[in-house]
Amino acid sequence: MEHKIKIGHLTIDTDSPFFLIAGPCVIEDEASTLRIASFLREISEKLRIPTIFKASYDKANRTSLNSFRGPGLEKGLEIIREVKEMTGLPVLSDVHRIHEIDRAATVLDVIQIPAFLCRQTDLILAAARPGLPINIKKGQFLSPREMGPTIAKVTSTGNRSIIITERGTFFGYNNLVVDMRSIPIMKEFGFPVVFDATHSVQLPGGEKTSSGGQREFVSHLSKAAVAAGADGVFIEVHPDPDSALCDGPNSLPLHEVEPLVRMLRDIHSLIRS
Repeated sequence: MEHKIKIGHLTIDTDSPFFLIAGPCVIEDEASTLRIASFLREISEKLRIPTIFKASYDKANRTSLNSFRGPGLEKGLEIIREVKEMTGLPVLSDVHRIHEIDRAATVLDVIQIPAFLCRQTDLILAAARPGLPINIKKGQFLSPREMGPTIAKVTSTGNRSIIITERGTFFGYNNLVVDMRSIPIMKEFGFPVVFDATHSVQLPGGEKTSSGGQREFVSHLSKAAVAAGADGVFIEVHPDPDSALCDGPNSLPLHEVEPLVRMLRDIHSLIRS
């Protein structure tokens, strides 16, 4: 059974055109966030690709205590609301604690459950209850079929607006591997499946006090994922990834975004035709 999901002014399902979730890993400041959002709106309009803006107001799962986490709930949501009003793009952010959810739901169009927290029953139930679409990232420690019980937690609340995101699986120390079989397997649940190209090329903890990454493989894996049936792609972008305060090694520079997204759209169209 397929489910139509209303996200702001967009409607997506497993038969929809290719869609994009993109933005900076974390809100570094208001100016850069608005710049990235404006850039993504232009790409969305130019290529006619439904786009959801993503940015984290608080990265609670950083490797080091000293890593930059973002502006926090209130200031971060204020900036995300400004993005929404300025660009018209639907907005998404991740929640890490139950007490954030009601406040976040007043601004967000999609609530995201981080991969490390996809087994946290109370958090998932609380995030599902406002009725907003939920993007659940598959844990690095789970097989694709193990997402079934997580999905059942959301649907137990009556919420069937679910997106499932593949983001790689642990493969030895400080490395991930993507099994493209996971995309058609998770599509059997009947909900849209997204490929997180950014975190699939992450090297978790690879720099000892931070994670590394291999952004040179974002394009290759994204194309393979769409060819395997992914309905959309999740990409973190930054004007200068090498100076980004979070996930720079696996984020794309802005000038690489349009040619990649154009190609992904065309592959998606070819596969679906």
